[in-house]
Amino acid sequence: MAEEERSFSGGVMQYMKLGVAQREELLASLAGMSEYLGKAFSGLSPEQTRARGPDGAFSPVEQVWHLADLEREGFGVRIRRLLSEREPHLPDFDGAKVAADRNYRSLSLEQGLAVFTAARQENISVLRALDSQAWVLGGTQAGFGKVSLCDMPSFMSQHDSAHRTEIEQWKIWAADAEDHRGRT
Repeated sequence: MAEEERSFSGGVMQYMKLGVAQREELLASLAGMSEYLGKAFSGLSPEQTRARGPDGAFSPVEQVWHLADLEREGFGVRIRRLLSEREPHLPDFDGAKVAADRNYRSLSLEQGLAVFTAARQENISVLRALDSQAWVLGGTQAGFGKVSLCDMPSFMSQHDSAHRTEIEQWKIWAADAEDHRGRT
C-alpha cells in the first residue's frame, strides 16, 4: 500500500492507493458497518435510542441518522461528483448542523439504519465498479484540500471508526446509568 501523508488544519490524513485485494478488504469492512450498528443498538427501548451520552454525545438514533445523511449527502455526493465533474469543489458536510436542523431524535432508529444501509450499499457498489483510471479522479474538498476517489473508502473507514468509538463509549455510559438506576 502506497501512502503519502497530507496535512490539513493541523491534522494528518493518509492518501491511500490500494491494490485490488486491499481495496476489496476495505470495502468489505465498510459493508460491515450496518451489521455493527444493528447489533450495537438491538434491544434498546425507544427512550434508550434517544438518550444522549455524556457532554451531549449523539444518541443511538442520532448516530444512525447522522451516518445515513453523511453517507448520502456527503460521501455519496462526493463520489458522484468526482466521477461526473472535472476537478469539482466539494463542500464540507456539517453533521452537527444537519442533526439539529433535522431533529434526529424525533426519527426512527430502524428507518435511519435502513437508509444508511441502502446508501452505504450504493456507494460500495459504485466504488467496486470503478476502473483503475477512475480511482485517481480528483477535486478539492472544503476544509481539507485535494482529494481523489481513492481517498473516499479511507475517509469512510476513518469516520466509521470514530463513530464505533463513540458508540462503544455510549454503551458503557448507558450500562453505567442503568446500573445506577437499578441501585437507587
